[in-house]
Amino acid sequence: MLDDTKKIFIQESEELLEQMENALLEMEQVPNDAEHLNSVFRAIHTIKGAAGIFGFDAIVAFTHPVESVMDNVRNGLRSVDPDLIALLLKCKDHTANLVEFISGEQEDISETLQEAGKKLLNELTPEQPSELTVTNTNEKIEVSDKRSPSEDHWVISLDFKPDALRNGLDPLSFINYLKRMGEIIEIITFTHDFPCWEDMDPESCYLSFRIALSSSANKEEIKSVFEFALDDCELRIVPPHSELEKYLALLEELTGEELNKLGELLIQVGALTEQELNSALQLQNGVLNDGTTKEIKPLGEILVEQHVVSKDVVEKAVAKQEIIREKIAQETQYIRVDANRLGQLINLVGELVISNAAVKLLVEKHDLADVQEVVSGVEGLVENIRDHALQLRMVQIGETFSRFRRVVRDVSKDLNKDVELVITGGEAELDKTVVEKINDPLTHLVRNSLDHGFETPDERVAQGKPRKGVLRLNALHDSGHIVIQIADDGAGLDTDKIRKKAEEKGLINVGQELSQREILRLIFEPGLTTKDTASNISGRGVGMDVVKRNIDALRGTIEVDSERGKGTLVTIHLPLTLAIIEGFMVGVEQERFVIPLSMVEECVEMNTDEWHLDKNSHYVNLRGQVMPYIKLSEFFGVNYQQSHRGRESLVIVKAGRAKAGIVVDRLFGELQTVIKPLGKVFQGLKGVSGATVLGSGEIALILDVQGLIGLASAKTTDVKTLESV
Repeated sequence: MLDDTKKIFIQESEELLEQMENALLEMEQVPNDAEHLNSVFRAIHTIKGAAGIFGFDAIVAFTHPVESVMDNVRNGLRSVDPDLIALLLKCKDHTANLVEFISGEQEDISETLQEAGKKLLNELTPEQPSELTVTNTNEKIEVSDKRSPSEDHWVISLDFKPDALRNGLDPLSFINYLKRMGEIIEIITFTHDFPCWEDMDPESCYLSFRIALSSSANKEEIKSVFEFALDDCELRIVPPHSELEKYLALLEELTGEELNKLGELLIQVGALTEQELNSALQLQNGVLNDGTTKEIKPLGEILVEQHVVSKDVVEKAVAKQEIIREKIAQETQYIRVDANRLGQLINLVGELVISNAAVKLLVEKHDLADVQEVVSGVEGLVENIRDHALQLRMVQIGETFSRFRRVVRDVSKDLNKDVELVITGGEAELDKTVVEKINDPLTHLVRNSLDHGFETPDERVAQGKPRKGVLRLNALHDSGHIVIQIADDGAGLDTDKIRKKAEEKGLINVGQELSQREILRLIFEPGLTTKDTASNISGRGVGMDVVKRNIDALRGTIEVDSERGKGTLVTIHLPLTLAIIEGFMVGVEQERFVIPLSMVEECVEMNTDEWHLDKNSHYVNLRGQVMPYIKLSEFFGVNYQQSHRGRESLVIVKAGRAKAGIVVDRLFGELQTVIKPLGKVFQGLKGVSGATVLGSGEIALILDVQGLIGLASAKTTDVKTLESV
């Protein structure tokens, strides 16, 4: 069992690694975008810091060099190219493997995992030689933070006090140790404080240095080199321009988990050290060496006057304080809730819906008119509770879509194709359980599109197309459903080849007349593939039938449109939730059935003379539109107990673009339906997707509309025989 700290670390690391991957993929298009660079740095930096807190040394050892490389990239010391991005993506994957190892029960990391990490770091951080230049001068030079942007290095002002040598300090040792922090670009030795030779005390120290240092270390780490000399020297550390930009970026990226004071914010981003803050606070409090007081100034103003922090950084920190204050006020409205608890809540709401229906039936049965108004009010409240409970489990589908950016990148490179992924409609919301179950079908459709759909860049150019192909993922809401579209501008499906393969497999008869749509739907038949040779991506005829089966299990539909040479569009319709739906109840004799209301188009009374009903073919002509129909009494084998059956009604249902009629005896109207899964004995029952409990305690079957439409179509003859009716 994982303890709470590991769970938190693993969960946060997975989220950060996903952000890192997305940012790296964006950097392939815009390599030097500061936002994406900072996002990658922040992700790996946070993982390293959290791993250090929790004692995961292996993760710290691997992520620290990666963090240093990203810091060099941000500072302009290393350029971004496709090879670096590919290498960083591998580092992200290796970090994910290390995080996954943490979740296991093994104590020692495998030798294979260790070697993989070493190999990546060797590729990522090749050793580079450095040179040291020392310059002596008697001229006194003021150090300022107003330097040329080309001088992108730390400037360290080090003025030793007279008693430094007496106290056992060796100034050269500090400079030698500083070399470990990075490359010393230049050292200027100041001798302006040297007295005349006759006044000079050989035991006193008169040395001052100005050191230009190129290093990925932060301000606190550089200050730590002089930790034991702080009482015997005046130390001032001026950051490079890239570091100032980093401070500004870090201030912008602060999550604002708590509202910090100005000094704490500056320390948090590395712009200020504890010692510098304490010195500034003493000045702010007006405590002078002689014990007198002076006018108290704002802390930020003091820090700027002392050249400790740039004015831009102070102003940004002050502005960030206000943003954090507002953000904290907003975030107090949100809490994390276990998904299992949400599931239990929705189940209870479902039972409440059933109980409310039972109360309503009793009121109507006993004609309790004075109670009717109260029951109606409770029913409205139950509906609101149901809707709000379902919204708690709604998540945006954009997060699922974003995962395919890596899939498209890797697969297209493996296939030597150039494909861009365009995502739209990511803000569309869907039940979390549906999102989790749709991921695998979408993955197969995306990979299949890349392998089957897109031509190589040279082939596209030869056909007059742009060299880069476009794969689009789109989501939108439509009548209680969510519609997911996967579209490409590739070669399209070869219907002649599909037909030929289907005939070879015995799926259709040779010469059998089929419409374009029927031929395209053959790709969902088991074992059918148009690939002549199988690859590690597709071509074995396994997958599309599974995609359709998985979508059918979600009470969804899938349709394919394709035009040779122009591309393919796959459209998926899914219900927004699998828990509670609005239903339309119908009856056959004493049996009750529920049809999802979002699939019901209209209800009409049967009139065979007007519609020219063809009983032999099970087709009906409704206002010029010919469609199949199915009788529930015949389908479920319901025996009529009455010699005279009343008028029958036709319920027109639609699933995707397919329509059909369902013939029933009675129409009961709308009701809230709590979906209950069928037991194992009934899971293979055709035409039924679940069951619900009515207010009377009776069980009503929920019809599988898509399945019934397919069965109705299978019973009919060719529609062309009726077009003349």
